Amino acid sequence: MSSAGSPVERLRGTLDATDRRFALVVARFNEEITERLLEGARAGLSECGARPSDVDVVRVPGAWELPQAAARVVAAGRHDAVVALGCVIRGDTPHFEYVCQHATHGLGRVATAADIPVVFGVLTTDDVEQARARAGEGADNKGFEAALTAVEMIRVLGEISGR
Repeated sequence: MSSAGSPVERLRGTLDATDRRFALVVARFNEEITERLLEGARAGLSECGARPSDVDVVRVPGAWELPQAAARVVAAGRHDAVVALGCVIRGDTPHFEYVCQHATHGLGRVATAADIPVVFGVLTTDDVEQARARAGEGADNKGFEAALTAVEMIRVLGEISGR
């Protein structure tokens, strides 16, 4: 089905981050991977025109803490978008499911209640190799992808709101 000429296509956002402020909320747990996601997100924002001074990094212990920190960032009102970055790798216990559920549902609640985009950039993988593959270079990096999503959603939500 084509969306040519539909309002959906008209509301598609652009990838211009000029003069926009971003918060990257980054979990330290599985730091090898989350640092690569952070690098990818910074690269994506830079590619869209964001200056390094317009990107704040908030570090939290793990994925469990991402929703609370993201909610505080939104409430502070100093950013145009929030990108949550984390990595949860399956282990031998059900802990993986609990952390993934909390991060997913918590960030979903924050995003639904927020007036700005709150983007989910949390990897949930079976092993380290899968995580490394998703935190690779360029567009193969899920942090990069999450950053571009944030930039586009600023414009989409602005269009919907008439801003």
